[in-house]
Amino acid sequence: MTAAYRRVILKVSGESLAEGGGRPISPAAAGRVAAEIKAAADLGCEIGLVVGGGNILRGIAVPGGGSERVAADQMGMLATILNALALRSAFESLGQPVSVMSAIPCGCAAEAYDHRRAQARLAERQIVVFAAGTGNPFFSTDTAAALRAVELGADVLLKATKVDGVYDSDPVANRDARRFETLTYLEVIDRKLAVIDMTAVSLCREQKLPIVVFALATPGNVVRAVRGEAVGTRVMEG
Repeated sequence: MTAAYRRVILKVSGESLAEGGGRPISPAAAGRVAAEIKAAADLGCEIGLVVGGGNILRGIAVPGGGSERVAADQMGMLATILNALALRSAFESLGQPVSVMSAIPCGCAAEAYDHRRAQARLAERQIVVFAAGTGNPFFSTDTAAALRAVELGADVLLKATKVDGVYDSDPVANRDARRFETLTYLEVIDRKLAVIDMTAVSLCREQKLPIVVFALATPGNVVRAVRGEAVGTRVMEG
């Protein structure tokens, strides 16, 4: 088996690291996520990983605006750093070379993000975990993933979610919701399909970067996505 892509950026949610019992970070869950990603990296694909922070705190969910929103988003960025460190430990336990780079300074916990160093680490077949989003409030980790993908010359942006693709309505609330196999960027924007942030979609459209949305919980899906198999929903130029 070989990878269809030379380099990908993979976005995973913070919720993927949580488990029952109110534990925001489960070493077992982090280990499962890391094992799925390592299996894809073993195909020869260079993988950069952007992690969310919603298992601890999702900044946008905190009520308030102005300076309150800025503070909330900053707390959300810090949550992603905690998740990145948990994933680093999980990768290290599997013998996978890994680095953590943060968009905001955090001392010895992680390196400051620099796209040249990130390029070099990826070329060395390290998995690079990107934390703290873009380093700015009002921008989601989806947008951070799109930005890193463009900066680092990725071939595709992979978004691993709780659902198996993009639907025309909420599949949890609507049993008749229809899943799309393919969509154009404009269709996602015009329909306001909220599975991925609109700013991220707009950036990918501008740069003609395809997006694949798929379910992380299905074993082997990261490998399937990296191999270019039909998994989830593909968003691309019409």
